Amino acid sequence: MELLPIKPLDSLAAPLPTPLERLRLTPALSGAAGSNRAPANATRIAAADDLAAVTAWLARYADSAATLATYRREAERLLLWAVLQLGKPLSSLTHEDLLTYERFLADPQPAARWVLAGSKKLARSHPDWRPFAGPLSPGSVRQAMVILNALFAWLTEAGYLAGNPLALARRRRAPTQPRITRYLSHDWWATVKDTVAAMPTATERERLHAARCRWLCTVLYLGGLRASEVTGTAMGAFFCRRDAQGTERWWLEVTGKGNRTRLVPATDELIAELARYRRAHGLPATPRPGETRPLVLPVIGRDQGRDKALSRGALHLILKEVFGLAAEHLRARGPEWEAQAAVLASASAHWLRHTAGSHMTDQQVDLRFVRDNFGHASIATTSAYLHSEEDARHAATQERHRIGWSNKASGKA
Repeated sequence: MELLPIKPLDSLAAPLPTPLERLRLTPALSGAAGSNRAPANATRIAAADDLAAVTAWLARYADSAATLATYRREAERLLLWAVLQLGKPLSSLTHEDLLTYERFLADPQPAARWVLAGSKKLARSHPDWRPFAGPLSPGSVRQAMVILNALFAWLTEAGYLAGNPLALARRRRAPTQPRITRYLSHDWWATVKDTVAAMPTATERERLHAARCRWLCTVLYLGGLRASEVTGTAMGAFFCRRDAQGTERWWLEVTGKGNRTRLVPATDELIAELARYRRAHGLPATPRPGETRPLVLPVIGRDQGRDKALSRGALHLILKEVFGLAAEHLRARGPEWEAQAAVLASASAHWLRHTAGSHMTDQQVDLRFVRDNFGHASIATTSAYLHSEEDARHAATQERHRIGWSNKASGKA
């Protein structure tokens, strides 16, 4: 990681957080002589200071952009808090310091230093960048501390730290699995579909944008995919094979959390929507094997052959627009719908994954099939031979899990 020549943090009168890639620490804050450092002859990594040690830990996740971004965010927040708020290096943090930090996450103060002003996300190079968008929810605080425990455990195992200060944390009883609440009811989901179907298509850009919104809703719902799986998958991941009865069945191969690959049933409905979407871009109905075009095609720049994959941020913005428009449709029903409209407007892309799972279980799809479709658990090596069970899962998904687009309010794509 390159360290740009900026003014050392502890020489500023009112220091502000600086992204890791721009961070330069003085020897007193670098951790070169941190109180929790292990003896020099014990270390198994080349890092001489905290920033280099954190960078070495993050490098382990370079093959997963989503995981890397999440882990960097939590390590960055802690390191900045240590040097700015406590005036001590990360490698000198105690168990008591981390209990204080856990409370800080729920209310990062002073907000002017730590919290982004306004709702617009800024580039990391922007002078008004901040590590937080606001206070963290209890669930997000727990996730942050789990990630930091993994960081400290690795630094200890690597011989950089003498011990893990979070290893002393009280063992909490594993909570029962919370009921999923962030999903769309059948009524809200119908409103979202009607909203997408009614999108304007007068211009070429409007037509392609409407087609993209419909395809995003389709693949996130029928596939139950994560946003990162949509943006990280190519068209060539669709493939067709015959089952034991000779029926051709389409599948979508995706790589999810933990770099685990799974097969998602591509139902007739999903393949029909894929064909509709590809034809909107002047492409053949089905992708060729190994096709590298992204699963979601660009609206602009396609004539120059720039099939650039959609970013996760762009995907979320597109879906937020859709949910916002759908919320306005709910509000139009009357003031008694305001509360529901407000919740719908707060929905994100991940809600569609929860919606898909909720609707599938509503339709009494076997929970084992839902689990495997969504990649919620590791699949044993022997499951690669259970083709009959996969075929039953495909049939159940196709029969009971449908999107049911109405074409009455939209033109042919």
